[in-house]
Parts: sequence; C-alpha cells; structure tokens
Amino acid sequence: MSLIDKVSTVLRQAAAEAILPRFRNLTARDVEEKSPGELVTVADRHAERLIGEQLLLLDPSARVVGEEACAKTPALADTLDRGTVWLIDPLDGTGNFISGRGPFSIMLALLREGEAVAAWMLDPLSDQLHVAELGSGAQINGVPVVADGKPDGLRRGSISTRFLPPDVLEAIEARSDRVPLIVPPLLCAGAEYPAIATGERDFAVFWRTLPWDHLPGALFLSEAGGRVARWDGSPYRAGQDGSGLLAARTPDHWRATHIALFDWRNDRAGASDSWLRALD
Repeated sequence: MSLIDKVSTVLRQAAAEAILPRFRNLTARDVEEKSPGELVTVADRHAERLIGEQLLLLDPSARVVGEEACAKTPALADTLDRGTVWLIDPLDGTGNFISGRGPFSIMLALLREGEAVAAWMLDPLSDQLHVAELGSGAQINGVPVVADGKPDGLRRGSISTRFLPPDVLEAIEARSDRVPLIVPPLLCAGAEYPAIATGERDFAVFWRTLPWDHLPGALFLSEAGGRVARWDGSPYRAGQDGSGLLAARTPDHWRATHIALFDWRNDRAGASDSWLRALD
C-alpha cells in the first residue's frame, strides 16, 4: 500500500472514531474556548491524538505537529521549516461542526525542510478525499483534477473578512465591485481550496495564514494548476510570519484578482493606501 493510501486510511479511521459520532451530538462540556473567539471540541483533540499516533507508526523519525498542540505550545510551530514534519489540522471548520452543519475537513500535510510534499483533505460527511503529491498532480477520490486553464474573466470568489484589520477591510471592500460576485466564505479551508480547483470559485482571499489551515490546500490547488501566493506575489511556505494570502484557479485568475483587489495604481486615491503600496 502506498503512503498516500496508508495516510488516507488513517484519516478515515479518525473521522469514523473521533468526528462523525460527535457530529450534532456535542454537549456544552464538549466545547471550550482555547483563545479569544477560537473554539475547540473534544472531537478536534481526539482526532489529532489518533492521527498523530498512527503517523508516528508510519515514520517514527518524523515530528508530528498539530493545531491543538500548537494552541497549548505555540513554539511547536517555530520549526516547521526543519526536517520532516506531519502537520495536522484535525478538524478544519470547527465552527461549522459545532453548529451542526458542513463543511468541515481533516487536513494534513507532509513537510520536508518547510516544503509541502504531500497533502490530504478529507470531508468526513461525503468521504470525499483530496490528495496531492509535489510534482505528481492532485486527485479527488483517485480522479485527477486539473484547474480550468481557459480563464473567462473573474466570476465569483470569497473574501474571509473575520480577521482583516479595519483599514485593510475598508480598502478591499472599496474594490470589491470589480468582481462580479463576492460569495460568502465556506469557513473551511479544506473545502475552499477544492472549490477553487474544480471551478466552483475563481479565488479566495485570506488574512490569517496559519500553516495547518493553508499548506495542505495550497499544495492541492497548486498541483491542480492553480496559484497560491501572498498578496505581494511572494511564495507561501512553512516557517514564515506574515499575513495575507490569495488563492486562485489559475495563474491568470490570480493576476486578475490581484489587479482588481490589490493594485493601488488603479485607484485615483491610491496614494493614501500605504498598506497596498508596501506590497508593490
């Protein structure tokens, strides 16, 4: 059995044992605030423990770094660019899960010296599995997925506004009429990236760039033919600080979105947008 298949089995076991039995069955004691405005459930922690234990059996020499472990010990995320690391987001879309709705996803990336070389995103409700290997493409349930390489103009995309600083939010909203349709974010990166790869959305804009939220999806979308980069066009990698990420269906869609939302030179009042000028 290949590594892709072995890890896929681990994720499905975690979904069956830790997540699905608790969906719409959480009690008040099963949910707590791990930081201001950030919730965690017993399902998150149980899944992270199960997945981590199994991954260490597959490769005892690798380190396992999970989102919930980092919530308790933030320094764990400081060395993601060193050695071989399994990076786990045991339940992306926790807010949706708590509310009794989808989407939510189990997300995992295998990092070598900070570069994502393999990624998995499993939707426990549909059992839809998204996988990617660096240089080998992306698949959904074993079927190769290739992002549409024939851009027909921007049609729709999402902007995750929750963590945007007020001045940044104001500047982006002032430009949002340049995109035909801004749709609500899915509140789950493990669903957002596949939606872009399959053409349901053209782009997604994020402010927070936490590695467990974005490294798996970034590899998947890139291997499908899309582009993920910071707002200034620089690569997104593990072990980096910074905010602002733009994911798009193709490089052409990335450029079109960047021009529409972030190119201050297209604004009459551009001189006042110092935060955008700094990206140029």
